[in-house]
Amino acid sequence: MTRLPAILSRLAGAPALALALALAPAAAPEAAAEDLRAGEVATLVKYRSETVEGVRIAYREAGDPADPVLLLLHGFPTSSHMFRDLIPAIAARWHVIAPDYPGFGASDMPPAAAFDYSFDTFARLMTALLDAKGVGRYAVYVMDYGAPVGFRMFAADPARVSALVIQNGNAYDEGLQAFWDPFRAHWADPGPETAAPLAGFLGIEGTKWQYTAGMQHPDRVSPDNWFHAQYLLDRPGNREIQLALFRDYGSNPGRYPEWQAAFRAHQPPALLMWGRNDPIFPEAGAHPYRQDLDDLEFHLLDTGHFALEEYGAEIAGRILALRDRIAG
Repeated sequence: MTRLPAILSRLAGAPALALALALAPAAAPEAAAEDLRAGEVATLVKYRSETVEGVRIAYREAGDPADPVLLLLHGFPTSSHMFRDLIPAIAARWHVIAPDYPGFGASDMPPAAAFDYSFDTFARLMTALLDAKGVGRYAVYVMDYGAPVGFRMFAADPARVSALVIQNGNAYDEGLQAFWDPFRAHWADPGPETAAPLAGFLGIEGTKWQYTAGMQHPDRVSPDNWFHAQYLLDRPGNREIQLALFRDYGSNPGRYPEWQAAFRAHQPPALLMWGRNDPIFPEAGAHPYRQDLDDLEFHLLDTGHFALEEYGAEIAGRILALRDRIAG
């Protein structure tokens, strides 16, 4: 029994099945097997879809619907795939829903000329997905593109959001530094000439860079990440979709004061875990949250943009602890 704290520490954030394996009593194999089966059911990930406003939204789901809901909102250029390890690690205590936006992952990809690819649209569709599933209150994990989606949802109906989990998702001018200069040029003058410098973010080198820049151990980040993302980016018509979203990202800074006012007015419990070496959303974008959110647990992590790749266990453990903060 003296080794139990060390085992728990080493497995913090690990999937429930792995935890059960580590702690199963050797003297009672039948009972251990029953516990393992229960753990498997609790953390089993299901791959589902729901059609909302005529668009099929694919999503991953796990956990007991009686538990609090945690909505996981992914960033660019990935999909719910970025949460593949996190979901089973937290699903024993959360009902987890991780959708793919239109044009990402396994969701429908309407042509850019026939569909409004914007953060307003994504926020509306994610809300419609929750409505279709009968979800009332929910906590939301926002990362990268997930921030302007989730914060729109929060500002539209703050009472519905039980907590915020913020991971390299921006809501302050301080977070948009030199990296964003070519995007600002495109927002000011949309056209082929200003779009051309952004095209590098749609190729394999740009995709790999997002996963490896700022990481402590880039050689430990699976290349499956960028191969998976690049396959989806390279689908015919997807380039136009991504460029439309690059343009529409310019709508977000003007909404920052609205979101900040909502933080101050409604004060949701919040957990911030930020890869401090992120060249896209640097550390400077993390600190202003402390000005507006009183009940904020704040952590800077020595990693890059996709912090789950290096700090997945720690992030999972803190999300499990957050469950107790909103239990009442």
